[in-house]
Amino acid sequence: MSAGGQQGRKPRADVQRNRAALLKAAQRHFLKYGVGTSLEAVAKEAGVGPGTLYRHFPTRESLLAAVLQTRSEELVARQEEIARLGDADKALEQWLRALEDYFSAFSGLPEPLMAAARAHDPDNPLTLPCDTVITATEQYVQAAQRTGHVRESVKGYDLFLAAISVAWLKGAGAAEEESLDRVRALIVAGYREQNTEA
Repeated sequence: MSAGGQQGRKPRADVQRNRAALLKAAQRHFLKYGVGTSLEAVAKEAGVGPGTLYRHFPTRESLLAAVLQTRSEELVARQEEIARLGDADKALEQWLRALEDYFSAFSGLPEPLMAAARAHDPDNPLTLPCDTVITATEQYVQAAQRTGHVRESVKGYDLFLAAISVAWLKGAGAAEEESLDRVRALIVAGYREQNTEA
């Protein structure tokens, strides 16, 4: 290839490097300061200007969605563990705990996720991750319904909201662990078929 061809590839490497640096910096800031952290501070830590950040991620939601995508491997790993249980009722309970952990990864994360799920705005980058999680939750619900463990009226979206609510309680420091366990038990009692043993 000519030097011109090599020069054509160089910006692409720079773009990828900048994007990776922004995602790493954003994850550190979200962990330390929550999802409302300063995006200018994220750009500064990544070694780029705010303009570069906004070229890659035009909105806070787009940056948050990209960071969540990098963390989705943890959720996939939990799904693989859950698949080995061979018990639809336990699988649903474990999935809800996995969602709770996922939703509480960053302080303030439940709010933008609930907003995206409620509005179902295709232009919101957080809508797709919410839809993906809600669809997976619906699959766990339906599997447990087929075995008679979950009431037929329960939907995956209902339990998505339940898990995200517990995550909000955790993130806000609004409940001790014992209280959270009681809330979880109430959720299970609410979706489980009445004639099913606990």
